Amino acid sequence: MSKLELIDVTCAYNEDPVVKDICLQTHPGEVLALIGPNGVGKSTLLLAMGRLLRPLDGKVILINRDLWQTSARDTARQLAFATQSNDMSWAATVEQVVALGRAPHRGWFMPLTAHDQQIVQKAIHLVGLDHLSSRISTELSGGEQQRMVLARVLAQEPSILLLDEPTSHLDLKYQTDILDLIRKLAHEEGLTVVVSLHDLNLAASYSDRVALLKNGELAIAGTPAQVLTADRLSQVYGVPIMVIKHPLRDIPFILPNTGPPEESYYDET
Repeated sequence: MSKLELIDVTCAYNEDPVVKDICLQTHPGEVLALIGPNGVGKSTLLLAMGRLLRPLDGKVILINRDLWQTSARDTARQLAFATQSNDMSWAATVEQVVALGRAPHRGWFMPLTAHDQQIVQKAIHLVGLDHLSSRISTELSGGEQQRMVLARVLAQEPSILLLDEPTSHLDLKYQTDILDLIRKLAHEEGLTVVVSLHDLNLAASYSDRVALLKNGELAIAGTPAQVLTADRLSQVYGVPIMVIKHPLRDIPFILPNTGPPEESYYDET
């Protein structure tokens, strides 16, 4: 059963369509990656899925109900959204920021229970910020802030997780740590996860299905092997792309097919 479904969704800014006639289903226990060139509408689509942008046309269905006929609080108990841009200009500790994720369950002014505190600490631990729980959020690096925001949405205990570029600002270790965690939450906890990614190899490695957007429309959705083909990616991204089998795993491995082939980039001495 699809927990979150888009039916002919069109979204616009000042009535200028950004995404058009999108039909897409999500499933529990699945990581769905949204991919496509810059400006193609990935973030806009996530905003619509997260009840932050009302579609110009079409419907977003959350557990058999129109998303916009569900209260914001009830939506937040089911669905959590971590955006790409997060304003951390106000002084609060990491623990205080993560505790905001309990608001849909406790309200803004009710004190946290021991159970709430346990959930907050678990979320902080999952993203590897135990040693920074008392640090002021404005003192964190970009990558640390990214992990703090993920901990906040995990503290909501959602069944649906929407993530806009969760690996931006992260080094290789934390990219893999965060995506390993996201995949574990889907496969072992049954969460529905929708994530936008720029890195096609991360999408191939960590997603169960991929939705490729082109010019604001859904070009294709399917498994990484079905979607990530050389011809299709070269056409959508406008550069020659080579797709080979990953040397260690049965997944596509994507490489730009550019540059003079006669030049060596390695020191063979």
